[in-house]
Amino acid sequence: MKEINKMKLEFPSNSVNERFARSAVAGFISQLDPTLEEVGDIKTLVSEAVTNCIVHAYPNEIGRILLKVSIYEKNLVEIIVRDYGKGIEDIEKAREPMFTTGGDERSGMGFTIMESFTDSLKVKSTPGKGTTVSMKVKLSQRVRLR
Repeated sequence: MKEINKMKLEFPSNSVNERFARSAVAGFISQLDPTLEEVGDIKTLVSEAVTNCIVHAYPNEIGRILLKVSIYEKNLVEIIVRDYGKGIEDIEKAREPMFTTGGDERSGMGFTIMESFTDSLKVKSTPGKGTTVSMKVKLSQRVRLR
């Protein structure tokens, strides 16, 4: 599929940057004229993925997070969130609902929430080197008034 536009951001894993990442992606996809529901879904995806980096990849330090967004033909959006932190030992276990390594205050629903809002979710991780989460979402093609 042909790529139409893309963006890339890198930022520290400070919790305040989760909001920045959400807003940046929402602004970038606005060129596709998404519905408010679609914007909300995309913001949720980005929020969950970036929060996972902040809480799990870098639990006791500030690291870096790479965020890439690509827009393809037919309103397909791919969002990639990458960290260079501690990685995931068992990806299948981490994707189970209610599983968390973040303590009692964490719900363990991050991957489950991401899966519910995506058409495709892929997770690759190497312990000690980091994790990459790739999410694809097909947005509706709305008729544009001129």
